[in-house]
Amino acid sequence: MNASTLNAPLVAIVGPTGSGKSTLALRVAEEFLGEIVNCDSLQLYRGFDIGTAKIPQSERRGIPHHLVDVLDPRQGYSAGEYARAARDAIAAISARSRLPVIVGGTGFYLRALLQGLPQLPARDERLRARLVSIERKRSGGLHRLLDRLDPASAARIHPRDTQKLVRALEVRVLTRFPLPAPENAEPLRGYRILQIGLNPDRAQLYEGLDARAARMFRSGLVEEVRGLLAGGATGAEKPFESLGYKQALAVVRGLLTLDQAIASAQLETRQYAKRQWTWFRRDPDIVWLSGFGHSPVVIEQCFENVRVFC
Repeated sequence: MNASTLNAPLVAIVGPTGSGKSTLALRVAEEFLGEIVNCDSLQLYRGFDIGTAKIPQSERRGIPHHLVDVLDPRQGYSAGEYARAARDAIAAISARSRLPVIVGGTGFYLRALLQGLPQLPARDERLRARLVSIERKRSGGLHRLLDRLDPASAARIHPRDTQKLVRALEVRVLTRFPLPAPENAEPLRGYRILQIGLNPDRAQLYEGLDARAARMFRSGLVEEVRGLLAGGATGAEKPFESLGYKQALAVVRGLLTLDQAIASAQLETRQYAKRQWTWFRRDPDIVWLSGFGHSPVVIEQCFENVRVFC
């Protein structure tokens, strides 16, 4: 690979959860002297391993992984903070004449990395806590408040997306201006970007997701949550709202049986995969490959795209 500091190649592997992105990313990194940059918002957190399908160190084949296990569960983290850290990692990888391979399914983080976000103020934890309390006291309160203060943002943000509602209101209060539109962002410059999307058969994916969810619980997901709580987490931290972890937490607290938790996680994981498909399908720059990331045919098709690109 011949990397120019002004026009260096960068590969991103995207797609729905369970499609084999991590497997394919490892193969690409091995074949093209690459290093992996995580783009899964949960894999940033230490201790959240089973429910995130995080690849163990022993299975990473010596490939450096960046932005994995870098946060304590009690730490907040925004898409803007992720984008800055990921851009730093990418620059360092390219400076070593290696190929940055972005992998993950958190679409908003990937968009922040590649397309940028408007310049926004730093988080104000006290203000955020007050805003969250409004929503807890009265469901829908944040969206109604945002609709009064920033109607344009309210029209873009789902009424139940508390995280985005809090951020929009935080920006409005701190700056006295509405949340800037995405077109005011600063995109990633100095790189040629190849996005590879995995598009497996939907029925096969859903079957695999159901099996994976059950396997995670039987492999110790509830025990992992108990360990996190014993280590000082309260269960109120953001990562505990994610798929699998909120069900495991409910088991620990006696709110769900194990079978109920598995069924709930299976349903919500299928729904999440569908939302990911919808998100990534809107991007016309993605090169779609039909199949899972572990398929020899898909691997060879991906390699051919990367060879031509690099």
